[in-house]
Amino acid sequence: MANAIVMTANLAFAGTDNFDGVPAGSAPPDWTCGVTGRGSPVWMVETDASAPSRPNVLKQSGAGAFPWCVKKDVSIADGYVEVKFKALAGAEDQAAGLVWRWKNGDNYYVARANALEDNVSLYYVQSGRRMTIKYVDAPVERRQWHVLRAEFSGKEIKVLLDGKGYIELRDDHVSGSGSVGVWTKADSMTAFDDFSFDGK
Repeated sequence: MANAIVMTANLAFAGTDNFDGVPAGSAPPDWTCGVTGRGSPVWMVETDASAPSRPNVLKQSGAGAFPWCVKKDVSIADGYVEVKFKALAGAEDQAAGLVWRWKNGDNYYVARANALEDNVSLYYVQSGRRMTIKYVDAPVERRQWHVLRAEFSGKEIKVLLDGKGYIELRDDHVSGSGSVGVWTKADSMTAFDDFSFDGK
């Protein structure tokens, strides 16, 4: 199934998306894409023979300060968000991220895995400024599929890569409900598949 979504009062609280129901060469219709800061990101559904759930992936191939693409009509405060990703290219960066409690393009949390730096990091974005919470070394092999996951409940946040927890802490810079989605940085060319989320 390309999409499975639980809806209440026109807002989604749980769902999965593998992008296979979207024609290749088009943007996903139930997502909103943009950039924090300046840039021209290009989010497009493409075919990828290596996709964990073939045939399609969501790919970012443009460039911008912090490109993002979030699910429309989603609002969760606590729960999890997860995605499979593959860092394809990028001279400045090779990043894949997850966003949650997304209020708008200038206010949200983001967990990032970086294939150039081999680390996992946690940030909050407030008024368009990205602020670092924590960095942790982690193996992120290029051109290989990985699983990035963020779990959040109140002030508690946990970030996992390939099933292993790397960051677990308390933070309250972004509270309340918001949307969820994926994120990159700079000239990162990144493919995403099997995006899922669930709210408590």
